[in-house]
Amino acid sequence: MGRFAAALAVLFGLSVGTAPAPATAEAGKDELVIGITQFPSTFHPNIDAMMAKTYVLAMTRRPFTAYDKDWRLVCMLCTELPTIENGRAVPERTPKGKRGIAVTYTIRPDARWGDGAPITSADVVFTWKVGRHPRTGVGDMELYRSLHAIDVVDDKTFTMHFDKLTFQYNAINGFGLLPEHLERQPFADAANYKNRTAFDTDTTNEGLYFGPYLIAEVVAGSHVVLEPNPTWWGEKPHFRRIVVRVIGNTAALEANLLSGAIDMIAGELGLTLDQALALERRHGRRFRFIYKPGLIYEHIDLNLDNPILADGRVRRALVHGIDRAAISRQLFAGRQPVAHSPVSPLDWVAADDIPKYDYAPNTAKRLLREAGWRATRQGARTNKKGQRLTLEIMTTAGNRSRELVQQVLQSQWKKLGIDVRVRNQPARVFFGETVTERKFTGLAMYAWISAPESVPRSTLHSAHIPSPGNNFAGQNYSGFKNPEMDELIDKIEVELDREKRRALWRRIQRIYARELPVIPLYFRANPYVLPRWLEGVEPTGHQDPSTLWVEEWRAG
Repeated sequence: MGRFAAALAVLFGLSVGTAPAPATAEAGKDELVIGITQFPSTFHPNIDAMMAKTYVLAMTRRPFTAYDKDWRLVCMLCTELPTIENGRAVPERTPKGKRGIAVTYTIRPDARWGDGAPITSADVVFTWKVGRHPRTGVGDMELYRSLHAIDVVDDKTFTMHFDKLTFQYNAINGFGLLPEHLERQPFADAANYKNRTAFDTDTTNEGLYFGPYLIAEVVAGSHVVLEPNPTWWGEKPHFRRIVVRVIGNTAALEANLLSGAIDMIAGELGLTLDQALALERRHGRRFRFIYKPGLIYEHIDLNLDNPILADGRVRRALVHGIDRAAISRQLFAGRQPVAHSPVSPLDWVAADDIPKYDYAPNTAKRLLREAGWRATRQGARTNKKGQRLTLEIMTTAGNRSRELVQQVLQSQWKKLGIDVRVRNQPARVFFGETVTERKFTGLAMYAWISAPESVPRSTLHSAHIPSPGNNFAGQNYSGFKNPEMDELIDKIEVELDREKRRALWRRIQRIYARELPVIPLYFRANPYVLPRWLEGVEPTGHQDPSTLWVEEWRAG
C-alpha cells in the first residue's frame, strides 16, 4: 500500500463504534470553550490578514459595515447604511477632477470603548491617519489611499471622501476602528508602530474593545479568555466566559473535543472536511455538524521571484501534474470542488469559460522539456547548467489535511522529476512573517476567505506587493505583475453596471487562469462541530465570521 493510500485508510477506515447518547440540554451553562487551530500573529485589527485574529476580535469589536449570513451588506457600528438613494452618499468631483463620492456615517450614540470613553469621529480620523501612513504596515492600503479626506460633522457623524465611485462605495468593512486615546502614543513612532501598538503590548486593556466581550487574558500560543463588556450597547451576551483554546494539531483538536476539554470546534478555523466526516460517522449523535460551503479558496502561492517559477511553462506543468479531482473526490467526498480561479462557483460573477488544467502528466513533462528541464536516467530533471529542479513547499504545521495533500503533491510531482521538499511552520510564524514578508522561496499553501464579489486588488494588483519599502503592507504575496490585470482591477471597482462588471470579472479570471500566479486547489466547505445544547451559531460562508453575532449564542 502506497503512502497516499495508507493515509486514506487512516482517514476513512476507522471502525464505527457505538455512539454515546446525545448530550442533554445545558440551559444553565455559562462558559463556552472553543477550539481553533491557530493563534493570532497580532491582535491589531488592521495589520496582517489572519482568520484566527478576525475570529477572536469579532467578539470584541464591531465593524461599521459587514456582510451578514445572507450575504447582505448591513450596518453594525453605524446607525444607517448610507446609499445614494437615501442621500447619505453623494457622488462628487475630487479636487483633481476625478469622479468620487462623499459617504456620511453616524456612529451609534451609545457606542463606547470598554474603558467607558465614547467612540467618536476623532477615533475615525485617527484610524485614517494610521492607515494612510506608508510605514505602519496596514494591510488594506487601497482603502486608506482612496479615502483622501474626512469631514467631521460632529462627535458622532463624519463624511468620508473617496477619490473614486465604486460599486461597493458604502462598504467599509475593512476600516478597523482604533482608539485614539490609547494608540496616539504608539503611533508617534510610525515606523515602529506595528511593534508598539497597545493591541499587542497591552492586549487586555479594556479600552481597545467595544463589542459584547473584552479580552481578559491572553497566553501566547495557548488561549484567549473573553468576558462580558459592561459598556456593550446590544443584547447582553449569554456566556459569562468564553475561552478560545488554540490546538494547532487537528488530530489533537478532535481528541480534546471528545474528552470534553473543549465544547465546540470553530468552522472558520478547525477540523478539515475529511476529519469532520469521519468524526460524524463515529459521533454523529453526540454533536451537531454543519458543513458550510463558501468563499474559501485553498491554493498555493508561487513566489514569482524564483527563476524556476517565473517560467509560465513550469507553472502550467505543476498544475497539469497533480490530480486535483482525485484529491477532492478521495479526501473530501467530492464536497470541495476543484478551483480554476479564485472566484467561487457560489459567487454570481464566476465564469465557466476560463482555461482549465486537467490532470495530464504527459503534457506536464512536455512543458518541462520546453522550459529546458530534461529528465535524467535517475528520474530527476536538470537544466543545461546541471541545476536540479527543486522546490520548497510550506504550509501550516499540524493541519493534517494540508499535510496529507502535501504528500500527494510531492508524490505526483516526483513522477515528473520535480524534487519538492516540505518545510512547514506554526501558523503564527507562517502568516505573521513567512508569507507576509514573502520569505517563502517556492510554494506556500493556505486559504483566502473573501467577501461576496470581492475585487482582488490587494492580492493581484502590482502596487500591493509587500516589500521593506511599504513595511510589508499589501497581500500580493506571489509578486504577480500584469499591466492588464492592474487595469481591469482599476476598471471593475468603478463600474456600477452589473452586466458590464460580469464581463470584466470574466477577463480577470481568464488572465488568472492563463498566467497562474498561484496553483488553484479547491473551494472549501467549513465543518462546524457544535454541542447539541448550543444555539444561535450561524455560519456565513465568507470572511465575516459567525462570532460577529456571538451575543445571539446561548445554551438551549
